[in-house]
Amino acid sequence: MSVMKIDAPLLAPNALQARQLAPALEAEGYDGAYTFDGPNDPFLPLAIAAEHTERLQLITAIAVAFARNPMIVAQLGNELQLMSKGRFVLGLGSQIRAHIEKRFSMPWTAPAARMREFVLAVKAIWNNWNKGEPLDFRGEFYTHTLMPPLLAPGPNPYGAPRILLAGVGPAMVEVAGEAADGLLIHPFHSAAYLDELALPALLKGAAKSGRTRAELEVSAQLLVACGRTPDELAGAIGQMRSQIGFYGSTPAYRPVLETIGRGALQEELNVLTKQGRWDEIGTRIDDDVLHAVALVGSPEEVARQIVARYRGKVERVSPTAYIGNPDVADELVAVLRSMLQDET
Repeated sequence: MSVMKIDAPLLAPNALQARQLAPALEAEGYDGAYTFDGPNDPFLPLAIAAEHTERLQLITAIAVAFARNPMIVAQLGNELQLMSKGRFVLGLGSQIRAHIEKRFSMPWTAPAARMREFVLAVKAIWNNWNKGEPLDFRGEFYTHTLMPPLLAPGPNPYGAPRILLAGVGPAMVEVAGEAADGLLIHPFHSAAYLDELALPALLKGAAKSGRTRAELEVSAQLLVACGRTPDELAGAIGQMRSQIGFYGSTPAYRPVLETIGRGALQEELNVLTKQGRWDEIGTRIDDDVLHAVALVGSPEEVARQIVARYRGKVERVSPTAYIGNPDVADELVAVLRSMLQDET
């Protein structure tokens, strides 16, 4: 069994900061660095990081697919694969309807079917460039039939990037197994969600395209409340309750709460957010929900929980620690890396 890889967020408010941040993550021993669509574009920092690193895998986790179109994404992915010498991983996600329609002014219909078609369209474009296959993609949502030779970049010496797809509900996770090369698991999840919903749906999707679990990669971001002293841990837990409450209020994430028998909590939290009572959502997250979703304890305790919960189930993890002292997060990763290496 291969050792789980450990990734870290590349938090570069200015893409040029990736010149320093990405090499530092590589020097610290991380296997990958990921960006995400938020206040800033997720692709630009990775372009900078590609020039200033040699080993680090560079991942968008995630780029919002429906805010773009397959041709634009295919171009970005191809160029980052070339710049990084084969170290780029294209992570895509759907976001939610309100953001797509009201923030990006783009259409939202049948998200799972649209995402399946989006991924297949990107792969068709890459096959045109890398294998010379005619570009004749005609779908319900996307059509790509024109690629003049002068506008085709030609074969990428490092091949096409892998595509990982973010999904929470079973329909989108199935698409990850069928059309993409793996799954990005949202930080808001539980062991029950992983075992009872996500992994079975992934395998169901893989079967549709005649693939096995071994051909797919699963990456999980983790919610961690970690501390070395009682006060430090209590502060981390307080922040984590609010974070879980925020995620839990979103209707799209209700399946996670349902796997632990707390589906009705989603509606309760959603009402609080609509009333602007944000300071109350953390108080509704009891210990059962906290420990089902988050990994809680000292660096050593959390590292053991990660190994026990994810070993043999995912290929990559990223512990995201909501704590005041960043040294604790560094210690957690060091302990986890040591535990994983001892198992080989």
